[in-house]
Amino acid sequence: MADAAVRTAKLEDVPEIARIHRETWRTAYRELLPDAVLDSLDDTTGTWAEAVAHARVFVATEGRWLVGFCVAGRAPDAEVARADGTLPDNAATTALVSVLVEPRWGRRGHGGRLLATAGQALAEGGCTRGIAWVPEADKASGGFYAKAGWAGDGTVRTLDAGGRPVREIRVSGGLTLPLTA
Repeated sequence: MADAAVRTAKLEDVPEIARIHRETWRTAYRELLPDAVLDSLDDTTGTWAEAVAHARVFVATEGRWLVGFCVAGRAPDAEVARADGTLPDNAATTALVSVLVEPRWGRRGHGGRLLATAGQALAEGGCTRGIAWVPEADKASGGFYAKAGWAGDGTVRTLDAGGRPVREIRVSGGLTLPLTA
């Protein structure tokens, strides 16, 4: 494998982040999401430019290629709340994380490096745990988080994805994760 690394995203990464988001979702979620939802990803560069400018976004690279990304930051109360709407004691120190690696670059450690790097940065910023929402039908993502020691915390939600319900499971775990080669 060529040199692999994780770094903070730059504005010039935005077109490639948007492409990876669009193409990965169109590949991984073709059976899960309606075409209208997937087609709406055609122009997300403005959204990603805003995220890179104002949020924590990390990118994974292999050689000269950008192969995945992670968005991470303090989780809004609505994302942390229990099913009954109450907040856990550690709500203020809980981070929301989303990792996406283009499938052709999968199983090469990029996702783990992204999650470990984001976890380190979040812990340094005072966060104590992370959460992520994973479509129940997305076994690859569920397996990825499980390998990192994250597990379902008993909270689920059902989203309306263009008239098609998508059930998501909230997984949670620690932010101290080993960086592996």
